[in-house]
Amino acid sequence: MFHWILRTIPRPILIRLSLLFSKIAPVLYYGTSHEDPISGKTYRKFLPYGYSGRAKRKNVLCPGSLSLERHRLLWLYLKNKTNFFSAPHKMLHIAPEQCFYKIFKGMKNLQYTTADLNSPIADVKMDLHQAPFQDNTFDVIFCNHVLEHVENDRQCMKELHRIMKPGGWGIFQVPQDTTRTNTYEDKTITSPEEREKHFWQKDHVRLYGMDYKNRLEEAGFNVIEERYTQTFSEEMIERYRLPKGELIYLCKK
Repeated sequence: MFHWILRTIPRPILIRLSLLFSKIAPVLYYGTSHEDPISGKTYRKFLPYGYSGRAKRKNVLCPGSLSLERHRLLWLYLKNKTNFFSAPHKMLHIAPEQCFYKIFKGMKNLQYTTADLNSPIADVKMDLHQAPFQDNTFDVIFCNHVLEHVENDRQCMKELHRIMKPGGWGIFQVPQDTTRTNTYEDKTITSPEEREKHFWQKDHVRLYGMDYKNRLEEAGFNVIEERYTQTFSEEMIERYRLPKGELIYLCKK
């Protein structure tokens, strides 16, 4: 049933429904086996998530904050490895994740702007191919799990670089097959069923390989590839349900 909901209901409606679900889920999943570092709350288990194949995973979606494993890893990275929560930042958050939205919006050190083509919680409706911002505008930009959806990712990467201030930084996560050397693209694959088979999800148009870092560098970024999960014990990885193979791409200008 849960997977049917994910596949069937449009994303803007899902976002609204999930707000209601997050209110009652902590009661339904009360326990101490797993912990969400974003909220500090514990649960007996997390929910499944993903559509099919490798993207379909058990015990990864936090019932309360609706965070996934990659969100919890990013939170810990921001908290432990950056000045995100303490220094003043003019920030752009593209395709804002619900587990972060209210927290970031309430942070006094952030001048916080959200943007997306369709999201009901976005301040600015925009196409990333032509971002409606002036050069050198933002100190920090988050653009996670977006570039696998766009027609021309190289153009979007250039736009991200253009609107970032010199000295600024960003994190741009994507679904990535770490066993693949080169990004897999084929514009003849257009049906949702075939895209799901080849690119892991029906609305993806490419599957990134280990050359993702090179693409970001070609757009002008200085890129640090962080293997942050490796700094945690197996016990903590299981408690937080973190993604073992996830790489964090810290992009600086």
